[in-house]
Amino acid sequence: MSVSVFVFVIGVVLGLLLAETRLSRRQEAALRARGAREPSGDPYAALALIYPLAFLVMGAEGLWRASVPAAVPALMAPSWAAAGALLFLASKGLKYWAISHLGDRWTFRILVLPGAPLVATGPYRHVRHPNYVAVFGELVGMCLLMAAWATGPLLTLAFAIALRRRVRVESRALFGQGQ
Repeated sequence: MSVSVFVFVIGVVLGLLLAETRLSRRQEAALRARGAREPSGDPYAALALIYPLAFLVMGAEGLWRASVPAAVPALMAPSWAAAGALLFLASKGLKYWAISHLGDRWTFRILVLPGAPLVATGPYRHVRHPNYVAVFGELVGMCLLMAAWATGPLLTLAFAIALRRRVRVESRALFGQGQ
């Protein structure tokens, strides 16, 4: 892929992230006004740093690889990029399906609305945390798409470690268990 394609992809990914951030902040304020509570112990700060940083760093690695002809061309094969794009798009689809079923209760933060029933429709019929499955897929998809073989696995692993802690905190808050 050419440098301009990498720049375009990075721009689209960051644009989607900014749109999601705006929606999250708006809905977070509304939920807090309705009495939603945030459990303690959430590694939100780590996730809020790693998630956008991962896309930026993987994008930078992809740009570097695209601009250096000798940057191991076999690792930049179109099939890897196509697989990454498909995984990224499928993950966004799952994420937006999950968001649509959470409605105004979706945010980046864990906010529990007292007395509100758990969402059990859409992807939540099949998986407890479909949004997190999608986010992990986005990161792996970006790694493949950008041929970010050095930074992608490291940042995805760092995110997975923080996400594991978050799932425990969220499960405890929603289901009363540590999962």
